[in-house]
Amino acid sequence: MRVGVLAAQGAFIEHEKMLRLLGVETVEVRLPEHLEELDGLVIPGGESTTIGQIAREWGLWDPIIAFAHSGRPVWGTCAGMILMAREALGGAPGQPLLGLMDVVVRRNAFGRQVDSFEADLEVDVLGEEPFHAVFIRAPLVERVGEGVEILARLDDGTVVAVRQGNLLATAFHPELTGDERFHRYFMGFQGPVTAA
Repeated sequence: MRVGVLAAQGAFIEHEKMLRLLGVETVEVRLPEHLEELDGLVIPGGESTTIGQIAREWGLWDPIIAFAHSGRPVWGTCAGMILMAREALGGAPGQPLLGLMDVVVRRNAFGRQVDSFEADLEVDVLGEEPFHAVFIRAPLVERVGEGVEILARLDDGTVVAVRQGNLLATAFHPELTGDERFHRYFMGFQGPVTAA
């Protein structure tokens, strides 16, 4: 399998390392042609406005949308979750959004960098063992539309991981842990296109 990682800004190298541990060939995506012949795409954490602006400058915006609508898996982590949403609250005016998932997210929902935290999550699709999640200036999901599956919540009920068909979004950073289960789960995606 060949999986691309949007290499505009943020934690793309960490995703590449995790995917390579699983025997997956990775491609750093910086040009539209880099999306060709990929089996999946990861949009990493970082600064969502910056990543969106760079992706537009590189001519990747519409090709990423077309990639998602082709039914191939796309996964957004942290800033990537924001970019994949149809609406983002709490952001600066002009926040670019791909609008792929029928979710409303809130940017920096837990505070600033100093308010970063870790939590053990119950994630049924990953098995019985809790997933230790790292949250860094993380968003949260305020609302989900029809066809969106909630995969994980914090103890207070806050939604932090969702799936919609071939699309996955996590408010946290699985690539910063030694736990490869979310990456394995992503690699197993198949099924019909249900992008918003």
